Amino acid sequence: MTEPMAIPLNLHPDRLFHSDPAQRAIARRLYAEVRDLPIVSPHGHTDPQWYADDMPFPDPARLFIVPDHYIFRMLYSQGVALEDLGVPRADGGPVESDPRRIWRLFAQHAHLFHGTPTRLWLDHAFHDVFGVRERLTAESADRIYDQIAQQLETAAFRPRALMDRFRIEKIATTESPLDLLPHHQKMRASGWSGPGGRVVTAYRPDPVVDPEFDGWRENVRLFGELSGEDTSTWRGYLNAHRNRRAYFKDMGATSTDHGHFTARTSDLPEAEASALYAQALAGKLTPREADVFRGQVLTEMAGMSLEDGLVMQLHPGSWRSHNPSLFRTFGRDKGADIPTATDYVGALKPLLDRYGNERKLTLILFTLDETSYSRELAPLAGHYPALRLGPPWWFHDSPEGMIRFRKQAIETAGFCNTVGFNDDTRAFMSIPARHDVARRIDCRCLAELVAEHRMEEDDAREVAVDLAYRLAKKAYKL
Repeated sequence: MTEPMAIPLNLHPDRLFHSDPAQRAIARRLYAEVRDLPIVSPHGHTDPQWYADDMPFPDPARLFIVPDHYIFRMLYSQGVALEDLGVPRADGGPVESDPRRIWRLFAQHAHLFHGTPTRLWLDHAFHDVFGVRERLTAESADRIYDQIAQQLETAAFRPRALMDRFRIEKIATTESPLDLLPHHQKMRASGWSGPGGRVVTAYRPDPVVDPEFDGWRENVRLFGELSGEDTSTWRGYLNAHRNRRAYFKDMGATSTDHGHFTARTSDLPEAEASALYAQALAGKLTPREADVFRGQVLTEMAGMSLEDGLVMQLHPGSWRSHNPSLFRTFGRDKGADIPTATDYVGALKPLLDRYGNERKLTLILFTLDETSYSRELAPLAGHYPALRLGPPWWFHDSPEGMIRFRKQAIETAGFCNTVGFNDDTRAFMSIPARHDVARRIDCRCLAELVAEHRMEEDDAREVAVDLAYRLAKKAYKL
C-alpha cells in the first residue's frame, strides 16, 4: 500500500499583492524596503511570563490552539466542544489534556480556515518559523506535530531567542491595575528588559472602571489597598488611578487601554461625579448610569494622560460574552464577543470639548464598526490634534479589512493621523505573520496610488516605512 503524498505548503512571494502586473511590480519594490524592518508591537496581550521566565513553550497544541480565540471560535461554530480543544473551564471542569489529541482534532478541521487571515498567519508560522513544507491535514497532523514539538525543546525556540529572530524591537503587554507586575519586575531585575527595555506593560483599568464588571466593588476595594488611597470617595478613587498609573509608568508603560462597550464620554461637575460613584459603590446604577460613569472615567483618564504623558487607547463596540452559557462555563475572552454599531461624533464630544485641542494628548481610536471610518473617525482624526486612528482591529485585521480602512479613512485623515500597525494578539507565533500581512497590504495600497499617478514612488517608500515602523514608535512614545 503506497503512502499518501504530502500536500506541499508554499508561500508565494507575491501573496496579497494586486494581480495587475504594474501594481504588483511597484508593490514588490516597496515591500523590499520594509520587509526586514524591526517589529514594533505597541499593543497586545501576550503573556509577560514568557519573556520573564524564558522557558520552552510546552507543546504545539498549547502554543497554537488553546490560547487562540481566532482558532477555537471557528471550531466551536462548527460544533467542536471547547473542552475537546483543551480550553480551560472557569468552573474547573474536565477538559482534554492530551496535546496530540487536541492537535489531531484541529487538523481534522483545518479546512474551516480557508480564505481567513488565521490561515495566512498559521501557514506563515508553520513555513517560516518551523520549516514545515506540507499542509496541515488529518493525515499530516502527527508529522507536523512532531516537527514542531522537537524544535520547541531547543534553545533557539525559547521566547527571548524568538524575539531576536522575529526582530521584535519593542512589545507591550497589557495588565490590570490590580496586577503587581511580577513578571515585569523579574525582567527588570534580570537586566534583560526593564523601563525603556524591549517588553513594557500597558495600563488596562477596566476591572476597576466598569461597574458591570464581575466583582467590581471588591476590585475597587483591593485597588484602594494597592494604591494606599481611600477608594470610598471619588477623589480617593481618582488618586488611586494616579498612583497605579505612576507605578505602571515606572515599569515601562507608555500607554493606557480602555475596552468599553460604547465610546461614550462624560464631563460631569465634581459633585455629580462623586454622587454617581457613590451609587456605583452601593450597586444601584442602572445600565445607562453605568455607561455615564464609564464615560466620566474616560474623560478623567484623558486629563491624567495630560499630567503623566501616557497615550490613551479606546477599544469600544464589542458586546462582550454575548453567549451567556459559554461565559458561565468558560469565562471571558472565549470567542463570544460580537461587534456592535458605535457612535463616535456625539459620544466623544464631552471629552473633545475639554481636551480635543490639546497637542500633548494622544487618544488612539479603534473600531469594530467599519461604517464609521469615513463618516466619523476619519473626519474626527483629520481635525482634532489629540486624536489618532488605530489600525483595523480584531474582526477586521484581515487583508480586506486593511484595504477597506485605507480606502475609507486615508483620503480624509491622511497617513500621519494613523499609528501604523499593532497586532493586538495573544498568539506569540502569529506576530511576525501579522506584521508581514500588514506590510504587504500597505505596499499594495500604496502601489495602487503610485500606479494611478496619485503619489510618487519615492514618497510611497517613505510612507511604507512610516506605516511599518516609524508611526507606531512615535504615537506610542517608544
